[in-house]
Amino acid sequence: MNNAVEQIKERLNILDVVGSYVQLQKAGRQYKGKSPFTNEKTPSFFVSPERGMYYCFSSGKGGDIFRFIEEMEGVDFKGALKMLAERAHIELTPQNPQKRTEREALYALIDAATAYFEDALRKHEQIRAYLTKRGVNAGSIAKWRIGYAQGGWRNLKDHLAGKGFGDAILLRSGLIKRATEGNSLYDVFRDRVMFPICDSAGRVVAFSGRAMASDPALPKYVNSPETELFEKSRILFGYHIAKQSIRTSNFSLIVEGQFDLVLAHQAGFKNAVAISGTALSLHHTELLERLSSRVVLALDADRAGVSSVQRAAHIMLARGMDVKVALLAEGKDPADLVAEDPALLKAAVRTAVTVVEFLIAILQKATRDERAFRLRVRDEVLPLIVRIPNRIDREHFEQVVSTALGTTREAVHYEVERSAAEVDRPSAEIERSFGSMGQRDEDVKGNRDRISTTGNVGTGTLRTDELARFVYGLILWQEEKQHAFGHKQNSSQEKEDDVIFDTVEMKGALKEAVGEDAWRTLTELADEDKSKLMFEVELHVSALPPATLLAQFHGLLRELSGRTLKQALHEARAKLREAESSGDEQAKDMYLAECAVLQKRLSVLGGA
Repeated sequence: MNNAVEQIKERLNILDVVGSYVQLQKAGRQYKGKSPFTNEKTPSFFVSPERGMYYCFSSGKGGDIFRFIEEMEGVDFKGALKMLAERAHIELTPQNPQKRTEREALYALIDAATAYFEDALRKHEQIRAYLTKRGVNAGSIAKWRIGYAQGGWRNLKDHLAGKGFGDAILLRSGLIKRATEGNSLYDVFRDRVMFPICDSAGRVVAFSGRAMASDPALPKYVNSPETELFEKSRILFGYHIAKQSIRTSNFSLIVEGQFDLVLAHQAGFKNAVAISGTALSLHHTELLERLSSRVVLALDADRAGVSSVQRAAHIMLARGMDVKVALLAEGKDPADLVAEDPALLKAAVRTAVTVVEFLIAILQKATRDERAFRLRVRDEVLPLIVRIPNRIDREHFEQVVSTALGTTREAVHYEVERSAAEVDRPSAEIERSFGSMGQRDEDVKGNRDRISTTGNVGTGTLRTDELARFVYGLILWQEEKQHAFGHKQNSSQEKEDDVIFDTVEMKGALKEAVGEDAWRTLTELADEDKSKLMFEVELHVSALPPATLLAQFHGLLRELSGRTLKQALHEARAKLREAESSGDEQAKDMYLAECAVLQKRLSVLGGA
């Protein structure tokens, strides 16, 4: 596994990996861009090609290409490894099944279930005929690994048990349930066409099953329950296949269900994803936004579909995304259009209108009188305009609304501002739960500001362990610089603009400042963690003049020494009180002497 990691790092440049998500510009020895993790205006995201690492000031996140893919794609390390191995054209060696972790065993179980469903479909002519009637061809069945769950109560359970999977892991998979009476296990999916749901790395984590029986008491679709592998608010159906096409086409097509997605891809829309019976979440939006800020919604043309459009628009417009809606004939969904003629879906997408225009048209058609129409636009459309961060866009849509209502833009603008004031006012419940919202914003801002590049280190906002790591990183960074420039301590060849510390002496001073245990924790950091730490330090202090940097270093050591002494004094005083309470005169004298020594050292340090 480690060999594969090293091979991937040798073949893949971090600039290429990160650059496929973030627009980067050269900034000295590093590259910078806007954070992909926060909605920031000023770039605070840095990448170092030399170290193969990134660091984001606005979120405090950093690491190598594997950590970056984990964050961006919402996968674990194994998922990131699989994705990067495919990109680097490296074949991963299958792991010994006996060494699988419980999580890996769960992936294996779900993949075995997928293969079982696929095999059942191949043997069931009637279900294949149903899929053909719906317009799904053989290529799509193979591409999406569509299968069939037979009608028996324990077919899958017995099959997986025969492969060595025990009851506990079967229940954890979400594919099997325990009966309320009799305590027996049974299959969740029975007599259903099965659509595997994959994570960003393409691993099956859950299923959506479409009922084949015509019983109205049965739900048409049943999805897997949430498990440790499947969190519905974090996974979009088809994203693992669509993401590259979303980048190249510069927009994503969002559809409602599984058949819509499969047939949209058949029609040439390789950039389509499906929300698959759940509401579009903020995480879904972030996944798509990293690939393109342009979206076309092609949801069902019924009341539920319109509601989905409104919910999605509220989230996406607030992120500054360009949201359009494909106009579908009433009662039709994308799958219906493709089955009839793929050109119909292409035309609907090509003529998509902005979400504001779409909702105005829907409300105008659904409302009887003019006044009711105006009120519904005020209540349902203007709150969307409020969400738009770009003021030029706001003005444009205010004009669109004023034209539709036959009123002035000033009147619409007034209502937008009034609606904005309502949105900005926190509810009493929020204030009770979270207190000052402004204070929370300041806390977030502090992630970037607590160690500034102007020469001031905001030590008050750093925990002692964070401060110790920073000082240790500064020492490591200086050691690296010495090695890079071929310097030796006390060398007469030192460059005027290079600060050369006596790092041996400084390590001794840091060890004394933090104590043996904390020092051991620092020195036992993994090489990758040390490299990450040096990169963060370099970003913080590399612009400082030598004299300022040296002064900062000594100031931080004094701060650490003061904190350590104060903590020791606090503990000694507590023990002194215990000795006084118990009447232990010997212990009392010992702790009095210890407190006096610590107090004197603090006074010398200037921390009394």
